[in-house]
Amino acid sequence: MHVARHILFQHETIPILHDVCLDVYQGDSVAIVGVSGSGKSTLLSLLAGLDLPSAGTVSLFDQPLAALDEDGRALLRRRHVGFVFQNFQLMPQLSALENVMLPLELAGTPRARDLARAMLERVGLGERMRHYPRLLSGGEQQRVALARAFVGRPALLFADEPTGNLDPASGAQVIDLLFELNREQGTALVLVTHDADLAARCRSVYRLSQGRLQADPR
Repeated sequence: MHVARHILFQHETIPILHDVCLDVYQGDSVAIVGVSGSGKSTLLSLLAGLDLPSAGTVSLFDQPLAALDEDGRALLRRRHVGFVFQNFQLMPQLSALENVMLPLELAGTPRARDLARAMLERVGLGERMRHYPRLLSGGEQQRVALARAFVGRPALLFADEPTGNLDPASGAQVIDLLFELNREQGTALVLVTHDADLAARCRSVYRLSQGRLQADPR
């Protein structure tokens, strides 16, 4: 990926990212760190095709995202990409099981209920499948989100501050589970965080500062 990103604010162009270059391969675990407001979430949106750069190119699975329309980018993500967000992004009107089933049903995957049940068992929520998000703790909600992200066996997972809303004990459990599932499935992981200890668990660490991305020495 080679990309720049700017926004227009009161007739003035404000650069957000400058000539960012990043390649991610199968099985990689990559952390992107930086202070709040440094552009980490913007970069993640560009990498996932949720937004498009003002200059440069982003390719996902050898497909230039700018060559696809919004529906095409959504289909590519549905087939190959998983997401874990800071605020869980669960559907409040669906049970834990139904939340995990949802991406499988959208993809037309057979045996969606059985696969979702097995994944919830894997993340330790076998007794909580019928509970709605409001009845689950923050750590449990994030484990449901992990189950939903991994149930379709994505080739690439984007995680945006996955422990940002959790207490330290719950956060540690979620992160251990995230890396376990990542190893089991051989998923490429791109993790955005301000937590240096969490970032250090990734194979590569990049720091985003003043719109530029540089590899951190290990």
